[in-house]
Amino acid sequence: MVSTAHPTASPGPGLAAAGTRLSAVRHLGPNWYASVMGTAIIANAGATLPYRFTGLRTACTAVWALSLVLLVVLLTARAAHWLHHRDQARTHLLDPTVAPFYGCLSMALLAVGGGTLIVGKDWIGTTAAVALDTVLFTAGTLIGLAAAVAIPYLMVVRHRIAADQASPVWLLPVVAPMVSAAVGPLLIPHLPAGQAQQTMLYACFAMFGLSLLATLVMLPVIFARLVTAGPLPLALTPTLFLVLGPLGQSTTAANKFADFAPGVVPAPLDRGFLAFAVLYGVPVMGFALMWLALAAAMVLRARRRGMGFAMTWWAFTFPVGTCVTGAEGLGTHTGLAVFDWLAVALFALLVTAWAVALAHTLRGVFNGRLLAAPR
Repeated sequence: MVSTAHPTASPGPGLAAAGTRLSAVRHLGPNWYASVMGTAIIANAGATLPYRFTGLRTACTAVWALSLVLLVVLLTARAAHWLHHRDQARTHLLDPTVAPFYGCLSMALLAVGGGTLIVGKDWIGTTAAVALDTVLFTAGTLIGLAAAVAIPYLMVVRHRIAADQASPVWLLPVVAPMVSAAVGPLLIPHLPAGQAQQTMLYACFAMFGLSLLATLVMLPVIFARLVTAGPLPLALTPTLFLVLGPLGQSTTAANKFADFAPGVVPAPLDRGFLAFAVLYGVPVMGFALMWLALAAAMVLRARRRGMGFAMTWWAFTFPVGTCVTGAEGLGTHTGLAVFDWLAVALFALLVTAWAVALAHTLRGVFNGRLLAAPR
């Protein structure tokens, strides 16, 4: 009798509020980590621009701090998602359109970690910056390597994908090790000389190869889908910018190898890394600019046909930022001013895209539209 006395009793205010907060994260997917990546790359790219502006480094450090806060908030929210909505989390893993975004977790950790050593040390000190980056780099690399294997495995054995479903989103898991390759060298000066530094450099070079070859396997499939099946759906059109990620990040990584190889590996290998950075980076940057023009044309076409804001707009940020850092590295190693100008122009595009994406995201969070169940 007691168990049926109050069958419709309302929960207390505290329980109701907690339930509302937990329900808000039910549809919070791994794609949200793209906002952390897109914010962190502002700091990483801006702090190494070839031209210095008053207050630029301070602004970049503030943006890095914002990216760190966003990372902590999202890690907490995603932990709540897995704890209280495991059915939805499992659905995401088995959804071929969502599962590749698990690569974003790795890249968010790595991007924030890299920024810690680039600008974060100004506020928290070098010792704390090295410790924090070590944790974020280790976690990001392990997660990235796991995603680079696990997500393609799921695509083969669990997902059912038609030929016309190929998408640039597929690149996200396999490009994560390239981010490790690009930011890992920043830790080399803080490692013991000799075997430890050499191991880090060659490990990053190995991840460079892993990611590059996997990208070269997937890119023809993605382009063939565009040619044979036509433009992507409007909401997915911004994901065309994701192709810039492995291009710009691999150019950045190659230039980082050239920066840190001297004194770590014996001659002439150190000079070989410098030659590789230029001979690889220049043609890849040329292809990146061609793809940027193609993707921009497709986005303008989609916009004219009514493309509205979606979280895919964050694809306009991090991939472009990797091209900024790639151009910065080429400017340093070739001595050509044209790469410096290119870096500044791309950085202006990056900041504009980030401001637009951030404003729309905040609006969507406050009005609840972005946290609602997908239609």
